[in-house]
Amino acid sequence: MKDLAGKVAFVTGAASGIGLGIATALAQAGVKVMLCDIEKSALDAAVARLKATNADVDGVLADVSLKDQLQAAADATIAKYGKVHILVNNAGVGGGGSYANWSEAMTSWVVGVNLLSVIDGMAIFGPLIESHGEGGHIVSTASIAGLISGSGSLYNVTKYGVVALSEGVRQELAPRGIGVSVLCPGFINTQIADSARVVPERFAEAIGPVPSEGLLADMIANVRARLAAGIDPLYVGELVREGIENDWPYIFTDTEFEPFIEARFANIKAGFDRIRDRTPAR
Repeated sequence: MKDLAGKVAFVTGAASGIGLGIATALAQAGVKVMLCDIEKSALDAAVARLKATNADVDGVLADVSLKDQLQAAADATIAKYGKVHILVNNAGVGGGGSYANWSEAMTSWVVGVNLLSVIDGMAIFGPLIESHGEGGHIVSTASIAGLISGSGSLYNVTKYGVVALSEGVRQELAPRGIGVSVLCPGFINTQIADSARVVPERFAEAIGPVPSEGLLADMIANVRARLAAGIDPLYVGELVREGIENDWPYIFTDTEFEPFIEARFANIKAGFDRIRDRTPAR
């Protein structure tokens, strides 16, 4: 999609962080943007800020982990703009901890927002993009954690799923003139470490008190520090715009974790090497 001016985009998690960076970069390119978020006050402020720059934007409130609310947001987008060309599945929350401590509520919340909303987003918006025959693009925010497992947390599991989903749907939609990209950011200056602020009431039990001491407390403090010093979300938005224009399959924000990904690939290759001489002749 080389010419984005006049196209319509729907962006989830758009009231702050990466989502707002993407919405801003697209709006600056002349895209009409429907911002979707669960935080009403932040959403209203983001829409007002962009409208003050003469951007053609609007906002819709939704908990994207609920498919009926995501469908209602799609209906609102069509009612406002008539069609949609770009879907950005960006909403995400941090959470998980040790595998032995995943409550049912925690699992439902993290998987619902980070993975199921991406699946539902594609299922709802994909046909809408196909329907007008003008082509389009889908971007889904995974994480660098979607390519390197780290501690193997629940969060990472959802992000691996977004990568796999994006790779598969890209193959399916390419012949129909619709590109698909997966965004795998590193440390970006966002509020993801404070995801508890947006946990729905039905999942309130998923979030316990933040530990004030011990290994987990130290890890959380380190993540907060890395995020505070992280990359500007608007820069990420500009990368996403460029990725849409040039149909990049993978959008990275920096090279910090490249050696870890190379090490993972090397371990996978070693697994094949170990078995190569044991494979029976056919």
